[in-house]
Parts: sequence; structure tokens; C-alpha cells
Amino acid sequence: MHPTPRGVEAGRLDLLDRRLLFFTGKGGVGKSTVAAATALLASERGKRVLLVEVDAKGNLTDFFEHPRVGFEPVQVQPGLHIMQMRTDASLREYLRIHVRVPVLGGVGPFANVLDFVANAAPGVKEILTIGKVCWEVGEAIEGRAPWDLVVVDAVASGHVIAQLDSPRAIRELVQVGRVREQTERMSELLASPEITALNIVTSAEEMPISETIDLVASARAELEVPLGAVIINRLLPEPFTRADEPVVAALRTPPAADLLATRVGSGAEAVLDAVALAASLRRSRAPHLARLRETVDLPMVNLPYLFAHDHGLRALHQLADALGEELDP
Repeated sequence: MHPTPRGVEAGRLDLLDRRLLFFTGKGGVGKSTVAAATALLASERGKRVLLVEVDAKGNLTDFFEHPRVGFEPVQVQPGLHIMQMRTDASLREYLRIHVRVPVLGGVGPFANVLDFVANAAPGVKEILTIGKVCWEVGEAIEGRAPWDLVVVDAVASGHVIAQLDSPRAIRELVQVGRVREQTERMSELLASPEITALNIVTSAEEMPISETIDLVASARAELEVPLGAVIINRLLPEPFTRADEPVVAALRTPPAADLLATRVGSGAEAVLDAVALAASLRRSRAPHLARLRETVDLPMVNLPYLFAHDHGLRALHQLADALGEELDP
């Protein structure tokens, strides 16, 4: 079992004190949003942050209302840079820095070799992603890169085990030499609870909760990467308690209903319907959250549902503020 991260026993979740944070989760739960909000919060607190987009969607910069970026980090907010991971560019950089092979323009024949080897040896493409991330962290620790924190919007929960396990897979293939040494260094960085944390984003629904529980068990059984926190995203507010139900019901019947209609118009009934629906949805999801908390012994972070028309920088600031309130004592 991994050591308890610093600060948790004292009532403070110390995620922002790490150097490398991975965020994963079932598709659709908002893992990219949470990763972006974490990076924004860290930069607002004075850290120099590199946010890495692993999937090739290229839309992580939309949260910052900034044009899309490529493999080279680009500043999108003060203290916050974003890069999009590309395995061909990562290979080209590796060949240039570590093997000292000059590769001009496209990777060319190397791309065909990469595809062939990746199909024959699982973990090769994943190691180019994890290797680049670990290289940035290692350079930062040695003072050769500016980052205080690297935040990774990782692959979805169904694929993250294979991605994070790639250094071990490569070590089994390569027994000696520089590649072996480099994968051992990656494993050391990934396994350090002082440096790295794998965080799981979920929502208060049956399938995401079940997948989160399974992923925690699989990560502990198959990975050496320390687990950080479970972030429960898009929690609906509780508009009233069960003790308030008689009052809400009374607002639907005369004379209260007539008075409401007179004062606020015909929209009063729609508002009451929406409030009742929100309360019903929240209560229907409560058993799933209870199962999560009973099964998983990790710090839980609650983030609200944002009733916003867009998911730009304003909404991201709201989520970062909510995250900051959760992380502080």
C-alpha cells in the first residue's frame, strides 16, 4: 500500500504540492474540465504549470478561450502553458536528445517502424507519451525546465492502466542499456507519492461510480503509481431537505399557489417543478455516492454542477474556485 500523502491526515489534501498529476475517468464525466481547472488553480496560486493534453482532440485550449496548440508548450494564462501530446513529435524529440539522431521534417520511415513495433510490442506508443511527461518533470526537478507542476489530462479510465504501466512493460522487453535506465527512472518518478498522483474524476451516477471503484482496485493491484483523490464532478445542489417538503408542497396549493401566480406570474409552477426535479435527481444518486464512499478509502473532492451556457474561461474560474475551497483546510 502506498504511503498516505502528506497533509491528508491533517485534513488538507495536498494535490498541488506534487509535481505530476494525472487525471482520468470514464468518458463524459468532465476529466478534461477538472484537469484544466486544477492547472488554472495552481497557476493562480503562483505555480508554473504545464498542462498536457494526451488525447488528440486538441480542444483543451477551448476552456481558456485560446487557439489550439501543438507539441510545443504555449502560454494560455499567466504561469500556465499547454501542449498537445503527439507520439511522432515525442519520438523525434527522443531521437534528437537521447540518441542524437538528426530528424528533419517528418519522422518519415521512423513512423512506419513505430507503428510496426507498437503493434508487435504493447507499450511502445504509450511509453512515448509517459516518457515525454516524465522527462519534463525530471528536467523541472533538476532545474532545467520551468515547471513547478505538470498536469496531465490522461486517457479515459479504460486505457489509463496500460498507459501508466508502459515503463514496466518496456523494462520487460529491454534488459540492459540506456532505454532500460530511462524506464527505471520513469518508474521511480511515477511511483513516488511525493511527486506523482493519479486522480480519478467521476460523477454521481451508477456507471461512472462502478467504473471508479473498479479502477481504484485495478490501479492498486497493477500499478505502482500512487492514487491521489476521487473528484466527484457535477454534483447537483440540494434545494431543500425532506423537512422542507411540506412547505414546498404547500406552495403548490391554494392560497399560496394563487398568491405566487399573482406576484411572479405563471413561471412559478415551472420553478417549483425544476426544484423538485433537482431534489429528486440528487436523492436518486445518493446511494451510488454512499457506495463509493464505503468502498473507496481515498480523499473525496466535491465539485458543483455549473449551470452555464458555455464552458469557457469564466466557468473554468468558477470550477477552480470551488476546487480551491475543497483543497483548503
